[in-house]
Amino acid sequence: MVGPNGEQVGIVRVEDALRLAAEADLDLVEVAPMAKPPVAKLMDFGKFKYEAALKAREARKNQVNTVIKEIKLRPKIDPHDYGTKKGHVERFLKGGDKVKVTIMFRGREQSRPELGFRLLQRLAEDVLELGTVESAPKQDGRNMIMVLAPTKKKSEAMAEQRRARTSHEPASGAEQTAAPEQDAEQAPEQSPEQTSPEQTTPDAAPAAAEATADQA
Repeated sequence: MVGPNGEQVGIVRVEDALRLAAEADLDLVEVAPMAKPPVAKLMDFGKFKYEAALKAREARKNQVNTVIKEIKLRPKIDPHDYGTKKGHVERFLKGGDKVKVTIMFRGREQSRPELGFRLLQRLAEDVLELGTVESAPKQDGRNMIMVLAPTKKKSEAMAEQRRARTSHEPASGAEQTAAPEQDAEQAPEQSPEQTSPEQTTPDAAPAAAEATADQA
């Protein structure tokens, strides 16, 4: 029997083990039934089940499933189409997923497998910074298949994507409206003379009339 703190109690009878469990207000749990003699431990079984459930939940949370994406190419693919397909492969590898690249041969193309092999080699070299060849190109009937594996794990790729989304979030409404208010406070105040340059004072009209009378 094993004590509640992991100490070795020794071989005891079942009656004595149950009595010790009752005295300690604990449960007698058989942890190794196939051992000779069987091993039992004094513990709080409810607390043990709760902690085991927490560990299982954390393990499921941290577990990430790697998905295998598939891209299909033709041996004589157009350069523009090749760039588009390569972009898809790069996106999948950045996301931490494996990519299965399939070259499809039709008709007389089956007699030229070297075309597909060279195309797969070219693709592997173009995405070398993001992924490596996990399964070398091999013929499978009318198709040739190669598998690329990402250099970063799925969890690392997802963490980077979350950080990128956080860093590109727009500023809040209060921060966006602060700039116009600051510009309004920093704008120089205009004097009445600047706002109405053509406005004359009340004394200016009589003075002008007297000057006209003197000239006459």
